[in-house]
Amino acid sequence: MIERNTPAEANFNSPFRGLGGKMKRIILSIVIVLTTISLSAQKVVIAAAADLRYAMDEVVVAYKKHNPKSDIKVTYGSSGNAYQQILNGAPYDIYFSADIMYPRKLAEQGLTASKPKLYAIGFIVLWSNQIDVSSGMSSLNDIKLKKLAIANPEHAPYGKRAQESLQHYKLYDKLKDKIIMGENIAQTAQFSQTGNAEIGILALSLVMSPAMKNQGKYYLIDSKSYSPLEQGYVIIKKSKVNTETYKFAKFVSSPEARGILKNYGFKLPNETPNP
Repeated sequence: MIERNTPAEANFNSPFRGLGGKMKRIILSIVIVLTTISLSAQKVVIAAAADLRYAMDEVVVAYKKHNPKSDIKVTYGSSGNAYQQILNGAPYDIYFSADIMYPRKLAEQGLTASKPKLYAIGFIVLWSNQIDVSSGMSSLNDIKLKKLAIANPEHAPYGKRAQESLQHYKLYDKLKDKIIMGENIAQTAQFSQTGNAEIGILALSLVMSPAMKNQGKYYLIDSKSYSPLEQGYVIIKKSKVNTETYKFAKFVSSPEARGILKNYGFKLPNETPNP
């Protein structure tokens, strides 16, 4: 009986000419299975700003509903620290920063596989579960205020904007001895929730999360008092062959993902009204 090779077997035959047809087909089947597994289970490792802690979790869940075999891992922290980690070779595929400045700096250094893209604009708020903050920045003069929590402005964009706003209202010098700093905006929120600080200057996206929504009250700080929190993402250069990375990045611009971000108080690209 004459054996007829499929096109795939014909290409596969040349390095394995000494093997029998049955054995070659077995090996070919194994190679195809392994290749299929590799392509269907590409892992995406994301570095995300801490203000995205809840919003990004929901985006990932929504993405996995459409792509159940996807493997998405997200690490949250301050944008500045993530930037330094990427410079030092951290194995991230996508970097979602709270300040698009950091992705732009990576692009300038040739470390990205895509152009930095704006995905949202964030806002800062006063939040407290101990002091009435409905009077706005004047509530920071309350005699019950012993500690004010902000994120570290050295590497956390939300902390930098908090500092800018305090300076704008000429409150920074008056309050600087009361300020305690979180490593990132999520830790800053914890300080406020647990009573380590009576008031925190936090990300709107965090105080609108299920974890904080009913625990305290917030006051939206006038966005004219600080630089815009233009949040951007970029694909890291090492990921240029990871198709799952590009699929997830594209999903972030989908109506479904944009709807999630909007629910957490973000202003979206091409959207004009403020919250």
